[in-house]
Amino acid sequence: MSTASDATRTLAFATDEAGALPLHVVEADALDTWLQAQPGAVQTWVRANGFTAALGKTLVVPGDDGAPLLALAGYGDAAARARGRFHLAAAAAALPAGPWRFEGLDPARAEEEALGWLLAGYAFDRYHAQTGNAARLIAPEDVDAARLEIIAAGEALTRDLINTPANDMGPETLEAACADLAKTHSAQMTVTTGADLLGRNLPLIHAVGRASDRAPRLIDFSWGTRGPALTLVGKGVCFDTGGLNLKSGSSMGLMKKDMGGAATVLGLAHMIMALDLPLRLRVLIPAVENAVSANAMRPGDILTSRSGKSIEINNTDAEGRLVLADALSLGAEGAPDLMISMATLTGAARVAVGPDLAPYYADDAALVAAIEDGAARVADPVWRMPFHAPYEALIEPGIADLDNAPSGGFAGSITAALFLRRFAGDARYAHFDIYGWNPTAAPARPKGGVGMGARALLAALPKALSL
Repeated sequence: MSTASDATRTLAFATDEAGALPLHVVEADALDTWLQAQPGAVQTWVRANGFTAALGKTLVVPGDDGAPLLALAGYGDAAARARGRFHLAAAAAALPAGPWRFEGLDPARAEEEALGWLLAGYAFDRYHAQTGNAARLIAPEDVDAARLEIIAAGEALTRDLINTPANDMGPETLEAACADLAKTHSAQMTVTTGADLLGRNLPLIHAVGRASDRAPRLIDFSWGTRGPALTLVGKGVCFDTGGLNLKSGSSMGLMKKDMGGAATVLGLAHMIMALDLPLRLRVLIPAVENAVSANAMRPGDILTSRSGKSIEINNTDAEGRLVLADALSLGAEGAPDLMISMATLTGAARVAVGPDLAPYYADDAALVAAIEDGAARVADPVWRMPFHAPYEALIEPGIADLDNAPSGGFAGSITAALFLRRFAGDARYAHFDIYGWNPTAAPARPKGGVGMGARALLAALPKALSL
């Protein structure tokens, strides 16, 4: 397992500026103008290869000795670029090894494209030898290279955690990853495990995880001594069978990613701590495996949460909101200035917005504005969903205070978010219902685990918390 510091060394900018070759970023309607300024041999090569500067296309131009002299990266037009992000990461995959530098790139796009290049260097190689792109980038001028390397390291940590299968990523392994991160940044960490969860009044975390021979636990670490208090809560269900409401085989196939909320929170936590943001950070991760055994929770059971609210279990596969409920209650007791939960919580969210958008819930107008602005600035798309009050009745079964899985199937992501909000107390609160998985490869985002919303939140924090 790569640690955050390992990832920083791996996903780093090149430093051999003297040997760097130029990568000319050319828009389609500017190609003829660019060619007119080039030597005849370059013009002939480009035209002979049919290069049109279409978005995502790359062409290496050789010198007299046959070695690369320069390269062209097609940048299409504004309409084409608006349909995606990290476009120059495609060039990173197409270029030969060695250092490269951007030429002709709009400075306003430099940060996004430089980060995309770093992220394109990620490869999950724990079980099969593979490498990221061999082409390295010289950090563009006026880009904070160290900051981007930290962000890339946080994303690499998230991807590594999600990509690791459950046989090697149980609650105890997730705890070890948290311990490594806490040690790296001199954070203070405590862990409550197994039956001790009951003694600390964390009954829902215990109930969800008690059927597994890998004990459930609540991981709690804190960092920072100045500034506003931020609490991050990440769903750490390391594998989800569905419990007694057993998932089908096809639905269970990707459940190693059900700790994607915790993985994303840890990646964001690394970014915050490595950048030394002036805030007090607390990370809460309920880490469990939702397994099947004789002592598994049953449909129809009524459980009492840390907050005292009773919950009817109408589906044991709606377990994520249960472990988050206790963690949110604990977090709210600390009266943070902002509390954020991240979870791969509902299939309804994926159906609503697909795998590329991070749906989130928030009522605070200033927080919403900060998140939307941050997401737009760092190319980390989000979509606000409604805490729709008329649906509150759907999560009230009558026999208990709350229902963990309302019947009917309508508004599944919204009712889950409303359920969680009941446990956030008076805290300023946002909830992210993410997918955490890239089903098909895209520039800077290989198929597999992916962080969603972390960079948007990092960009939002200065405004959201008046840092």
